[in-house]
Amino acid sequence: MRALARPARAEWGALYVTVRAALAARGRRAIPMTLGAVCLTALLQFVQNQSWGFRFVQNIGSVRAQDPLWLALLRTPLSLFVPALDLPVWGALAQILIVFGIAEICLGWWRTLVLAYVATLAGTLYARVGIALGPHHPLGLPASDAQIVDTGPSAAVVGLAVFVGWRFGAYVTAGLVIASMLVEVAFKDNLAGKEHLAAIAAVLVVCGVSALRHRRHRRHRPPGSERAGSGSGLPPIHS
Repeated sequence: MRALARPARAEWGALYVTVRAALAARGRRAIPMTLGAVCLTALLQFVQNQSWGFRFVQNIGSVRAQDPLWLALLRTPLSLFVPALDLPVWGALAQILIVFGIAEICLGWWRTLVLAYVATLAGTLYARVGIALGPHHPLGLPASDAQIVDTGPSAAVVGLAVFVGWRFGAYVTAGLVIASMLVEVAFKDNLAGKEHLAAIAAVLVVCGVSALRHRRHRRHRPPGSERAGSGSGLPPIHS
């Protein structure tokens, strides 16, 4: 057991301590945005399953690659919280509660929302590029994918998991998330899988920019002003 505990502590120790301390000190108050997102997702699921509400939810939060770009961009923020019709809603709710909750504690609520939006937007925009490239291109998609309704938190969840893993030194976990998405595309080459890879690519760019800014910041600090950081070597992020 000790042999397993040591690598587990190295991988998740900083993340565990941060999340545990926040929940112990504030309980549910540590994740207000996450709880709001869970409630919003549950509400949208209820409404879109009513005969009177389906069209309304589609009009405010349904994104397709065939839609005008301005309309897709307008709907993209809310599309993140509209559960996919072909997947069980409990999966979306669990993803938001766990991954958004951890990210909100570790990064703050507004950084979590920004990263979630960046990841979702990357997937939404990739769909248009992929369809333009065509099915014979390695990164392309068939024209029929332009009609697929593209909603749900999965791209945001994948992106947040990779960023938080990188930010807190859980590199193996972040790597496993990326590897699982690559396997998904290899065995099931569909729109959702490639959008997840686009989301990861966008978040990796954010990681690179964040690391570069931190390196420059450290270079210009006076000697002796270094603070202890997380497992990734970066200073902690506060809400």
